[in-house]
Amino acid sequence: MIELAVYNKTGKQVDSLSLDEAVFGSTVRLSLLKQALLMYQSNQRQGSARTKCRSMVAGSTRKLYRQKGTGNARAGMIRTPVRKGGGRTFAKLARSFRKRLPAKARQLARNSAILAKLQAQDVVVIDALSMDQPRTKEMVSVLQALKLDRSCLLTLSQPDINVIKSSRNIPGLDVTTVNQLNALDICSKRKMLCTRQAMEMLASVKEA
Repeated sequence: MIELAVYNKTGKQVDSLSLDEAVFGSTVRLSLLKQALLMYQSNQRQGSARTKCRSMVAGSTRKLYRQKGTGNARAGMIRTPVRKGGGRTFAKLARSFRKRLPAKARQLARNSAILAKLQAQDVVVIDALSMDQPRTKEMVSVLQALKLDRSCLLTLSQPDINVIKSSRNIPGLDVTTVNQLNALDICSKRKMLCTRQAMEMLASVKEA
């Protein structure tokens, strides 16, 4: 069992939360986690880099001059890669880098990422987080009270527009919800800040 302290906005411990490691797979699946991270990063690639090969360069396909008798080296068409303005020998072509993993594998990778954060004691649980209106200063004070001075991923149980607007101008802070949480978001941040309701939702989800 993993014991997590539950804090309020002022950084005072108000309760504790017990989590069973078996809920998150008991062990960190490093190979699966690597596959998931590779998939997410590959899917972010645009894949539009392209250069012109010899068939794409403007110019005639006629042989520049006859093969023998001119005293010059042999030459073919003007679009050959060895001549200035010709096409590239091994041209880059637009391609898709998309990869996919089954939904169960993505969920297991997310659980492994959460478990790794829990074992490293990089997860902070806050009792509740709500605001009457967007105020970046108030969100900064909450992070300072919780001693979160590194990059952080704030996970909510459901979208809260005031919290999202209060967080979007803070460097190193990203906001997501339980339904949108994935392994890349977790691993790309040093700390993970969860509301108590969000952590309970993550702990209650069974493996598919």
